[in-house]
Amino acid sequence: MASTLLTLLRLTVLAAFIYATLIALAAWAVRNGRLSPFSAVARTARRLGDPLLRRLEKRLVRSGANPQDAPLWLFWIALIGGLIVLGLTEWLIGVVTAFAFSASAGPRGIAVFLLSGVFTLLTAALFLRVIASWFQLSPYSKLMRLVLALTDWMIVPLRRIVPPFGMIDVTPLVAYLLLLLARSFLIRLL
Repeated sequence: MASTLLTLLRLTVLAAFIYATLIALAAWAVRNGRLSPFSAVARTARRLGDPLLRRLEKRLVRSGANPQDAPLWLFWIALIGGLIVLGLTEWLIGVVTAFAFSASAGPRGIAVFLLSGVFTLLTAALFLRVIASWFQLSPYSKLMRLVLALTDWMIVPLRRIVPPFGMIDVTPLVAYLLLLLARSFLIRLL
């Protein structure tokens, strides 16, 4: 059942990507004079793409961007959004499968599953913290406040112990290694 759902989702994402690509190519060809705006291809592309592109153009205007870039935005949204949807779906199927397997092992299996989930969440928060520091994201945004709340208890004490190497802060790497060791130790203990 999961493989059928995943196959159906992949086909849907592929169809959305092809749709967005054709709309973007037709808009590019018309804008660059390679296709007459009154040709059958251009009119069909406008008829198929305009309902979606009008909403996207309104959003672009509100955010201060050029509405002529809407077909390009549609292409990138279809590409990146499709990959995100597929990745999240595969992850969710993996989590459900792992939980079913853990539940069949009894209470100890569920405890290992939950413990593993907590360590995965902490590792992901640590990874997001590092990526956010590269892009200098505001620590006051909702996401960053959550990430900092999940990781500060590890990072702040480690910064007192581990010296920085020039401009490089290695405490997230040390925290990651300590998380791996703690996870391994606690799972063996259970």
